[in-house]
Amino acid sequence: MVPLLETRGLGRTFGKLSVLSGFDLTVEAGEVLGIIGPNGAGKSTLLGIIGGSIKPSSGRISLDGNDVTTTTASWRARKGVATSYQVPRPFGGMTVLENALVAATFAGGNRRGAALASAVEALETTGLRSRANDRADSLRLLDRKRLELARALAAQPRLLLLDEIAGGLTESEVPQLVEMVRAVSKSGVTVIWIEHVVHALTAVATRLLCLSYGEILAVGDPHEVLASPRVRSVYLGLDPDLDAAAAHVGEH
Repeated sequence: MVPLLETRGLGRTFGKLSVLSGFDLTVEAGEVLGIIGPNGAGKSTLLGIIGGSIKPSSGRISLDGNDVTTTTASWRARKGVATSYQVPRPFGGMTVLENALVAATFAGGNRRGAALASAVEALETTGLRSRANDRADSLRLLDRKRLELARALAAQPRLLLLDEIAGGLTESEVPQLVEMVRAVSKSGVTVIWIEHVVHALTAVATRLLCLSYGEILAVGDPHEVLASPRVRSVYLGLDPDLDAAAAHVGEH
């Protein structure tokens, strides 16, 4: 079976700085792939390349087995690739529904009735149906995050890219966001989610990848990746030897 997304030898440089190098990734339909890594690891650059807003310096990207390396972000959006960003940037003067409708029309390529139905469904999924007629600039942060996600969903994506969408939320608000992502994944949408709030990822991710300086440090079962001494050292800032010694002392 052909994977939904595949990258081979993917690289990106900015001047003399190499952000990604020889990056190979396969994502199957229905997966929720969580991505962690220290600041500057190349996570957002990777998402930008997959979404089409950043061009790779080398390598190729395939969607459904078709090479899409040189295609634009708008072309990929019409093929079912959507992105939800950390900092929401809604059209403040428009209503919540109008924001979703713009995404359904221009990113999703829908017309009139179909666009409206898609927009309303996105608001239902994100819990914003009751705020449909409110201006976007009246929303608090959590609801702005909901709207950012709703705009991505209104385009009816098959692949949803989430860039640190839990950033800035309180501990009590994060579970609400997790439930939305879980509902999206259960509807059949494949998700790639970059996040620093690790417990949010482990709640829904079927696979976890740790990125370090543009290369894959570890990938696999989320709990096994987080238990890896290399990951704990590079990402969590823990000394594996001291960590093991502390656990040994705790046994006595």
